[in-house]
Amino acid sequence: MHHDGVGCVLGVAAYLYIATGIFLIARKTGTDNAWFAFVPILNLILLLQIADRPIWWFLLLMIPLVNVVIAVIVWMGIAEARGKPGWVGILMILPGVNLVVIGYLALSA
Repeated sequence: MHHDGVGCVLGVAAYLYIATGIFLIARKTGTDNAWFAFVPILNLILLLQIADRPIWWFLLLMIPLVNVVIAVIVWMGIAEARGKPGWVGILMILPGVNLVVIGYLALSA
């Protein structure tokens, strides 16, 4: 019995959940082009815009290990843009918890 379809469905569901979360965060922060959340690569540009970081940081997100540090800094900026403490962004490095953080930042007041 093959379960390839299950993995594919779960992958698409996770992608849509994360993209929708980023979309809602962009809308709540008044960031232009919230639809970028659903387009690979453009979604990284959108995250940088929400966090008020320079677009050239996109290049840093392409460098292994450096990207982890930059992503944490960006998510800290996103948390602050949503009026939450910056340390919430640090939680994005924890698998599973990161999904809760995106939901929290997207859906909280």
